[in-house]
Formats: sequence, structure tokens, C-alpha cells
Amino acid sequence: MKQGRSTMKPIDLVYQTMLAELGQRVLDAAWTADFPPEGRFQRVTVDDRQYWYFDIPDGKGGKTRRYVGPALDPEISMRAETHRLQKDDLRARRRMVSTLTREGGMTAPDALSGDIVETLARGGLFRLRGVLVGTIAFQTYAGLLGVRLPMAAVLTGDADIAQDYAISHEVEDSLPPMIELLQSVDPTFRPIPHRGGPTASSAFQTASGYRVEFLTSHRGSDEHSDRPARMPALGGASADPLRFLDFLIRDPVRTVMLHKNGIAVTVPDPARFAVHKLIVATRRRADGQNAIKRDKDIRQAALLFEALQQTRRTSDLALAYTEAWERGAGWQDAIRAGAAMLQPADLDRLATCLSAGSKEIGEDVVLPV
Repeated sequence: MKQGRSTMKPIDLVYQTMLAELGQRVLDAAWTADFPPEGRFQRVTVDDRQYWYFDIPDGKGGKTRRYVGPALDPEISMRAETHRLQKDDLRARRRMVSTLTREGGMTAPDALSGDIVETLARGGLFRLRGVLVGTIAFQTYAGLLGVRLPMAAVLTGDADIAQDYAISHEVEDSLPPMIELLQSVDPTFRPIPHRGGPTASSAFQTASGYRVEFLTSHRGSDEHSDRPARMPALGGASADPLRFLDFLIRDPVRTVMLHKNGIAVTVPDPARFAVHKLIVATRRRADGQNAIKRDKDIRQAALLFEALQQTRRTSDLALAYTEAWERGAGWQDAIRAGAAMLQPADLDRLATCLSAGSKEIGEDVVLPV
């Protein structure tokens, strides 16, 4: 198979190493802010499952409790034991962010997007297992994969955020009121009434048109498709239930957004993101803004195929692709339709990646064409 020559430039190892160090410092700082020394971690059993919670004295003889995560998560358990030892160095982190974006070729978000994510992170979004999706997540893949991504593919005017429906209902914790968080960044943020009912909002928008939208996994029946899902952990915001989203946000990864001092964020696995983009591109109409978004979906998928091949992560792609393919005929049809939208060189690259990845995982992979 002939492919177009790769034009994706790798990021120098010294900057990749710096990003890894920054990511650890940012994660340490996030935990220090969320879990101050005067508090205490507690294991709590909920529906026969154990979770970490964090108790903080309220100064009145009582306490407030925050959800942390599953007790089986080794990283959380480790930090539960060592959180008092964590320190932060804001000036060093800011210098590292500046170096990575100005010299290292990594991508920083626009100021508004960064400020929104920073505010939601402080409010507890990622502690409550929220996941950045869409282009705002794609922006982080340059550092995560160690390659330079074209600016045209990372520009965005919105922020899409997902949370699993079951998690939102089980954690018994919540962000502060969502509208207050967003208005602390831009006072013109207003809730947009949902098409399924005027009393629920899954999206918020500024006077200039910047949009923040909340999404959740589809729960099966089509009767839920046009109804906003109540999400107790999202500070009063609802979420649009979308098909295929559960695949995207399964097993997300932690990374750092290069804004100010760095922000610890959670994003989809890049291989899952690439396969998901092929699928959702087929769900968009071929007119107006939908056509632009569809083309962007395909472009981002193609760039990730190239990046995964260049960084020798074809097995990741093969595993994600196989999982999606084995979900049934509807998924297979969507994958084929999305693959048909790729440029010939990009389609050849996808096939080459899957073939190489199938050898690494020891499984046969059915190609989309």
C-alpha cells in the first residue's frame, strides 16, 4: 500500500521529558489543592464497592466529604498515603509551560478555553471523573504523543465535557453551581434551554458565542435521545446523551493542559479518539457547520493515525478499533462509512497501522474496506 509521506515532526525528547515532569508537578499541585493536610482520606463502601473519600473539618465541629475515586486505583491509593508530603512550585511550572509552548512545539489552548478548564478543574470536574472531549482534548495530544500537530486542526470555539451517567449518580458529590463557575470566567455565560425541555440546560454560551456543552453516555433506548439527562455531580447542569460516547471515554488518560501553571486534565485515549472520530463524522449532515465539523472529524482522525504510526502505537489503535468493530453491525457500518471519507493516503495509512497492530496484539483485524 502506498502512503503519503509523513510530514509530522516529532517533539524533541528533552521537551517530552519536561512535559512528563510538569505533568507530575501539576498533578501533585491539584491534589494538594483538593486535599489539604488537615483533612483525611477514608475508605467508604457504596453498593458493595469501595471508594476513597476525603473528609475536611468545617471549623464547626463537623466535616465535609469529597469523592476521590475507586479504592482499587493504585495511584489514588498511593496519593492517599502521601498527600501531606506534596509540594508545589508555581514559578517553575509557569516557566516550564512557557518553554514547552514557545520552544517545544506543543499546543496551548486559547485563553478563554484554558480559563474555563482551570475553573472547572478547581471546582472538582476531573476529581469527579469528568473527561474533556472534542477539539479541546485533541489539543493535548501533541504533548501526549510527542508530535507537532497542525494549528488548523486544534483551533476551537467551544468546550465539550463528558461524564458517565452512572458515575454522576453514584459519587454523592457535586461541583459548585455550574452557572456560577462559568460566570466567574465570563459574566455573559447563560444557559441554553435544551430542545427536549426548557427547564434543563446541557449547554452554556457567552455573548460572543463561545459554548460549553456537557455530554453523557447513552443509556440504550432511543426514548432518551432527545431528553437531557439529569447529572447530579455537574452542579445543576444536565447532559446530552450520545451514542458511541461510552466507547470514547472508557479508560481515559491523564495529561496536562499547557495553560498558565499547567492544568491536570483527563482526556480520551488517543486511539479511541481517532476511531470515535471516524464514527461520529458519519452522524453529521453534509451542510453548513455540520459539514465543517465532519471534515474536521476526519482530519483529526487522520492526523492521529499518522501520529500513532509514527510513535509505534499501532497496537493501541488495533485494540481500540477491534473493540469498536466487535460491538456489532451498526458500528461496523459507521466505521466503513467514516473510513470512506478519508483521503486515499490516509486510508492506506489506517490499513497499514491496523495490519501492524494486529501482528503486535496477535489478533486478526477486519479492515474497513
